[in-house]
Amino acid sequence: MLSYVLQILVALVLLSPVSAQTNAYKAILKKDGGEHAMQFVDACVTNIKRSNRKALDPIVAAIRYSENGKAGKQFGILHKRCPNTFRGQAGWCAATVQKNYDRWLRTKPKECTTQEFIVFLGARYCPIGADNDPTNLNKNWVGNVTHYYRKFK
Repeated sequence: MLSYVLQILVALVLLSPVSAQTNAYKAILKKDGGEHAMQFVDACVTNIKRSNRKALDPIVAAIRYSENGKAGKQFGILHKRCPNTFRGQAGWCAATVQKNYDRWLRTKPKECTTQEFIVFLGARYCPIGADNDPTNLNKNWVGNVTHYYRKFK
């Protein structure tokens, strides 16, 4: 039974708008294994608009690598309503990225780069000087996400 379910999940991944051949998917697969990679795909398909997936999926994967959180905090989401599961974290992250991308698109000049969006996102996702960052690690977030984004895009 499990093998059949796994075959169906693999087929869904291969047929989904987020291809199993993308660097973002491969990065999550390498870091977290097949089950979490499929949860990553589900989180992106559910929370990121089809037209934005090519641009935003690598950012979600880059956040996973940059945050490098322990189980239940893999994407660094600390909100009390966010489920402490990989899928919950991935979904909350993907939704946050999409919502902020929409905000950024409404306010940005016509010729802006993904790097400028990552800076915009960092001010909201991981603000410098936040109360929950006593050692000031948030200052590294934009650089780290940018580094991994370039690897996964």
